[in-house]
Amino acid sequence: MDMARFPLAIEAVVIDLDGTLLDTAPDLAEAGRRMMLELGLPPAPEQTIKTFIGNGVSRLIKRILTGTLEGEPDAALFDRAKPIYEKHYAEVVSLHSRPFPEVVEGLQALKRSGYRLACITNKAAKFTVPLLKDTGLYDYFELILSGDSLPKRKPDPMPLLHACEHFGITPDRMLLIGDSLNDTQAARAAGCHVFCVPYGYNRGRHVNELDLDAVVDNLLVATRLIRKAS
Repeated sequence: MDMARFPLAIEAVVIDLDGTLLDTAPDLAEAGRRMMLELGLPPAPEQTIKTFIGNGVSRLIKRILTGTLEGEPDAALFDRAKPIYEKHYAEVVSLHSRPFPEVVEGLQALKRSGYRLACITNKAAKFTVPLLKDTGLYDYFELILSGDSLPKRKPDPMPLLHACEHFGITPDRMLLIGDSLNDTQAARAAGCHVFCVPYGYNRGRHVNELDLDAVVDNLLVATRLIRKAS
């Protein structure tokens, strides 16, 4: 990391949800466990499901059903499984999901410094909104974009470019903080800066392998590498 580049001049900070703001793996895994039991199939362990998170609920369900990242289950099985999973996830969406360490402190510091904040996730809005509200994070964000808010989602740059338009800024004045390949690909395609936290759900791979500006231990550490653009 070239420290001479820091602090970056930023006006808005966009933050990913699953694996960055919130540890949602326990509830995603519990919904998966209940789905598999209802289907009469053996459930996958939570540690495995953590490596499946990051591309939205439909892909997560396919991964749970096949036990692989890119597998395609029988179409009829998937069509049967999807509403079962969504029913169970709605029941447990915030049962065990909690902010990661220093998330609340980091959000507070960003707000105090005057950054405009957005949450951009591939999770469907029907899960995003109650999850953010139940965990006390909803009111920090001026803009919340879910996986079904726009025609395209991360790793496509569309959500980030939409956020830039909303904030009235150029992409080089926005920072995305995420935890995965999806985030870095979206940021690079949009022309935004990107930091990643090392504790999230990057398909079981370390974020050091990704094309990013910095790996930061948590959101509070991220605030030390940026300054409010004038």
